[in-house]
Amino acid sequence: MQFRAILVALTLTLLAFFATGSFMSHQIADRLFSDRLNQVLAEARTDIADVQASFDASDASDRTEVQALIDSTMGALSMDSEEAGRHWILIPFDRGAGQSFVGVQTQSPWMTSASVPQQLQQRVAEGDGTYWQPGSVRMQEDGAEQPVIVIGDMVQLNQNARYGVFFVYDFADPQITLNSIHAVLLLSMLALLLLVGTIVWYVTREVVRPVSSTAKVSEQLSEGDLDVRMEVRGSNEVARLSRSFNRMADNLQEQITQLEQLSTMQQTFVSDVSHELRTPLTTVKMAAEVLYNAREEFDPVNRRSAELLHHQVDRFDSMLSDLLEISRFDAGAARLDIASTDIFSVIYDVVEAAGPLVLKCGSTLTVRSQLTRCVAQMDQRRIDRIIRNLVSNALEHGEGKPVEIYVASNENSVAVAVRDYGIGMEEEQTARVFNRFWRADPARARTVGGTGLGLSIAQEDTRLHRGQLDVWARPGEGACFRLTIPLIRTQPLDPELPNPLPMPPAPVLAESTAHVTDTGSLALTAQVDPYATATGSHAVQPSERTLTTASGSLDTATGSTAVNDQPGTEAP
Repeated sequence: MQFRAILVALTLTLLAFFATGSFMSHQIADRLFSDRLNQVLAEARTDIADVQASFDASDASDRTEVQALIDSTMGALSMDSEEAGRHWILIPFDRGAGQSFVGVQTQSPWMTSASVPQQLQQRVAEGDGTYWQPGSVRMQEDGAEQPVIVIGDMVQLNQNARYGVFFVYDFADPQITLNSIHAVLLLSMLALLLLVGTIVWYVTREVVRPVSSTAKVSEQLSEGDLDVRMEVRGSNEVARLSRSFNRMADNLQEQITQLEQLSTMQQTFVSDVSHELRTPLTTVKMAAEVLYNAREEFDPVNRRSAELLHHQVDRFDSMLSDLLEISRFDAGAARLDIASTDIFSVIYDVVEAAGPLVLKCGSTLTVRSQLTRCVAQMDQRRIDRIIRNLVSNALEHGEGKPVEIYVASNENSVAVAVRDYGIGMEEEQTARVFNRFWRADPARARTVGGTGLGLSIAQEDTRLHRGQLDVWARPGEGACFRLTIPLIRTQPLDPELPNPLPMPPAPVLAESTAHVTDTGSLALTAQVDPYATATGSHAVQPSERTLTTASGSLDTATGSTAVNDQPGTEAP
């Protein structure tokens, strides 16, 4: 700000001085030139009149007499030429007219008729009066050319012989004076710019320094240093600003401290209550299990009560678990148990566990990918929880329509997207979907679902993995949640690389690798090529795997396969 103020002040001062200096220079030059021109014109007219009078008084008739007349007349003018700073030139206009004709006569041998501008000669020959024209002529034989004024008029000898008399006046002195004035003006301009710059620098420094101090203190406050304050000096406007700023900082610090204390108390309360409720809840849960297992012996009313008690106790237990997990995130106590894990093993476990829910919702659940194996460094329990939550939400809100899981990877990351074609969400709902205790259905009448903490916990788990959890939704078109995590924990996601999966993914981009059968079991349909590789992983041995048992356990045609924990290495 200070630099800009100085620059603007100097620029405006320079423009003002340039305009004023130009005007003054023009006026001074005009005055010097006009005064000198009027002086030499008066002298020239007097000398021309004297020359004409001398020629009129003579009766010279031959060339010798005419030459003598010219020498005597013009010689009288030469006596004052050095003092007057002038030279004369006599040029005949009627060449070869009679025996009295004489050629060009000059005061100085280095001056010729060429020293007189041709245009001026023509004007004198054709006109009737005294004419002048600026030029540049050497006033000394060995000197440089100098600015001059050439003044000319016509004179006549006897027998009507016409001659042009031209006087060359030196104008070097006015030019030197003008150059000196220009130098003085330039030095004055430089001195004025320096003076104005110093004044503006001092003034702006007094104004900008408090602003700079305020900006510095504001930056420190924004960085979390709530104890910093501005220094108050005097009682002017800046001092009032400093005091007001300090009061604002005090109020801000007090409010932030109160909020931190309130947040800490709230987190402690939630954590303590959750822990304290675990013991009685365990007892209640055991009693509910006993009643639930013996419900067949009860009458219909008590049987229904036992079922409701069992389900609500399970829901209460899930709520306490979520609250405890949230309290760990708030306290910063959440830690990852990192291991190299095949993402497909996690996905297939989730899909297999979701089989009963798939049958209950009347939907279909399919895994689509061009990969058959992709190893990444992750906390398997947390990634399982994220995908399980996304799949459960998709089935619940899918309105019985297909639900698809897409998997893709690149050299930096792996992405898992869960896509449904159900009710979808509005843009406002999409912006709030990760808020705690928020649910898309205000009535909370869904058949499946918890307290609204699932997506919040999923987002926190994603952050621990240095990944990102994105959402896309359109009313009536469904929703898509995409989990992206780095393949290597120490290498965060590269923002320059595109995500392996678009939002939402297109079904034509990948073949089906697994799906839930009509019996609720998991069926793996991908043909595993032992030589096929994917980025960061290798395909496992050897042939197509299918699972069709009613219990949902995995059967393979060739037995178990070894899984290498290190990404980018082939399984033995």
